[in-house]
Amino acid sequence: MQSMHEAIDALHTENANLRRNVERLQKENRSLRKRLEKYEKPDKNSNNSSTPPSKEKMKAEVIRRTKSLRKKSGLKPGGQPGHEAHNRNMTEKPNVVEDCMSGYCRECGRDLSDIAGELDYVSQVVDLPTLAPVVREYRHYKKTCTCGCCNRGYEPRKRGNQVTFGKNVRAVVTYLSVVQCTPYERLASLMEEVFSVHMSQGTIKNIVQEAMRKSKPAIKLLEDMLRKSPIVGFDESGCYNNKKLDWAWIAQTTYLTLCFRAAGRSSKVLEERFGDALKNMVAVTDRHSAYFALDFLNHQVCLAHLLRELEYLTELDPKQQWSKDVASLFRQAIHERNTRPNEFIDKRTWLDKLDDLLKANLLHLRSNFERLRKGLAKCRDYIFNFLENPAIPPDNNASERGIRKLKIKQKVSGTFRSDNGADAFFSIHSIADTAWKNGQSQLQAIHTILSL
Repeated sequence: MQSMHEAIDALHTENANLRRNVERLQKENRSLRKRLEKYEKPDKNSNNSSTPPSKEKMKAEVIRRTKSLRKKSGLKPGGQPGHEAHNRNMTEKPNVVEDCMSGYCRECGRDLSDIAGELDYVSQVVDLPTLAPVVREYRHYKKTCTCGCCNRGYEPRKRGNQVTFGKNVRAVVTYLSVVQCTPYERLASLMEEVFSVHMSQGTIKNIVQEAMRKSKPAIKLLEDMLRKSPIVGFDESGCYNNKKLDWAWIAQTTYLTLCFRAAGRSSKVLEERFGDALKNMVAVTDRHSAYFALDFLNHQVCLAHLLRELEYLTELDPKQQWSKDVASLFRQAIHERNTRPNEFIDKRTWLDKLDDLLKANLLHLRSNFERLRKGLAKCRDYIFNFLENPAIPPDNNASERGIRKLKIKQKVSGTFRSDNGADAFFSIHSIADTAWKNGQSQLQAIHTILSL
């Protein structure tokens, strides 16, 4: 009995050691699998996910520049046969006319000044004059009446420098800072070298802040017009400001753009900004959960986002057919809308096709496939609404284009250093982008704001 107990104890000890080894090996196996997935899964980039271009690896950026979600048309790059050429038209009333002719014969050397010239052809050269500032001095005279009243036909003298900048200079500075995303240091250098106008970075900041203050009535008007708009696209993106992460929001239509900054990306941001007006809007968004917590009139999910996610699944497992079929269905629907741009297209047939694809068993594939299938099932009612209403776009690309200016600004200039700096950028960008959408000059729009 004693030897049996010793054998049992030895087996128990050995069993315990084996269990510990199994647990150690299982843990090591999980760790190695996790590390291996990094090499087995394709990297996410802006072509196959919602990863912005600014966050891509350099290799992914190179691939993106040579790869697109667009399918090949079969045509050669460049102008197609029969394409009408467009040349610059000559100005009927040039500012300066200069006659070009020979003063002597190149054979015999005879003076030709007494011989009338025969017009051969006319050419024009478009150039810029040497840029130099125009300094206008105002001399303010006061007149004292015999009654003792001192009369001044001008505003009282303001504190500060007696030399200020005019509206044209301030409009150009604001335009270059916001629309062209030029950093303050480079902008100060550009103004001095190109326009011969010396100004400090602090002056540039003050000019942009002045533009923000004067734009408040226009921003209020944009908000009121958006509240009355039946179809509005929304998007949000991270905004690094004063050593913290804020969120840049955009609400836009075909003719309006409104960008603003908020502390978060929850649904409360839009509720506080637009209130009950949301109930009368058809929202065009991505699948961010905050948008689906709001009481919109209706919804359209961005198909461009879904196509990028499907592209990633195709790269993840090229042998499966499910992601290719779903992507093909979405592209066919978009093509149908483009072919019949103004017609009502019943979406029930398209939903039936989608439902058939969503019934597929994807458990034998990676978890990414089942996750997207469930996500599509959740938002199926909001995928094909653009077919029944021609005014609804199938994607939210316009919102992404509108908010991309922020990313360009931060890519060039870095983070915003103050709340006022970030708010000024968003206000002026809203006005400039709205002007561009309506075929108007962005510079002239800023000039008009500064004239208020």
